[in-house]
Amino acid sequence: MRGIGVEVLALALVTVLSPVLLIGAAAVDAALWLRRRKPWMAVRLLAMLWWFLVGELYGLLGLLGIWLASGGRDSARRRDRVFRLKRRWLGSHLAGIRVLFGLRFQIEGLELAGPGPVLVLIRHASIIDNALPDVIVGRAHGIGFRFIIKRELQMLPTIDIGGRMVPTLFVRRASSDTAAELERMRELTVDMSTSDGLLIYPEGTRWTPAKLARAKQIIAERQPEIAPLAARLRNLLPPRLGGTVELLQSARDADVVIFGHFGLDGFEYISDIWSGGLVGTTVRLKFWRFPAADVPRERDKLIEWLYERWQELDDWIGEMRAGGEAALAA
Repeated sequence: MRGIGVEVLALALVTVLSPVLLIGAAAVDAALWLRRRKPWMAVRLLAMLWWFLVGELYGLLGLLGIWLASGGRDSARRRDRVFRLKRRWLGSHLAGIRVLFGLRFQIEGLELAGPGPVLVLIRHASIIDNALPDVIVGRAHGIGFRFIIKRELQMLPTIDIGGRMVPTLFVRRASSDTAAELERMRELTVDMSTSDGLLIYPEGTRWTPAKLARAKQIIAERQPEIAPLAARLRNLLPPRLGGTVELLQSARDADVVIFGHFGLDGFEYISDIWSGGLVGTTVRLKFWRFPAADVPRERDKLIEWLYERWQELDDWIGEMRAGGEAALAA
């Protein structure tokens, strides 16, 4: 209730004060543009904030309607309605970002992402990539995603309430009860149909060069047997094996889809977006699909297989990055 109150109050204040806020934002942008030709970001971020709050209210009202229609009872029909609402809600957020910042999307292999059941392993590079699975894959194939996401995201009431109405696991970082967390992960793999997907971010956090160096150091100290595999990575963090391997072993009927994307790197916080680098970006998405029968069952071979897939994604990101740098040099 506190979160809902904050969002409603914020929307009311931003709406009422929008003339003053727009004038102030435009003044800041004009000054920065004249001084160093910086893209107009204050106006964009103000518009993004308002659109985000409107989308949150839309999502909350939609969840309330679904809850009332279901009489508060869980059912396959209610879950389907929540998944469809989630795709529209996230779609509105992403559409606003695309329009405001002039993003362009190039997608390769989307046909491979469906149908379900699928276990989707996606890289984590930005606060924006949280919307990609539902908006891109969910819409194209009618898939509802069961998420494994960090508990901090429950601060958003739409995620907190909606996540309780469909299979979702909010994980606590550095949990002291790993066995219980893994058991809850296994429960998410039960009764997955052709319209179901299960999504995890194997890296656990967003990539930075410092985080990559630290992860390699920890693996060399604690898991020397896989250190040579992790050492080859340049553009991704090593996959966290606990939850990822548990899902690969539990979701035996689900094909594995690797979801790669490039172009959103470096936009970890709103302060990163403020720099202006997001404007006019081309975001490239690529999918690889591996049949469930081809995924090894024995743990050591499974870990090796996972690192091979992750290295393929790492190499692709390296190719994208090299291509972008070559274009800038030209």
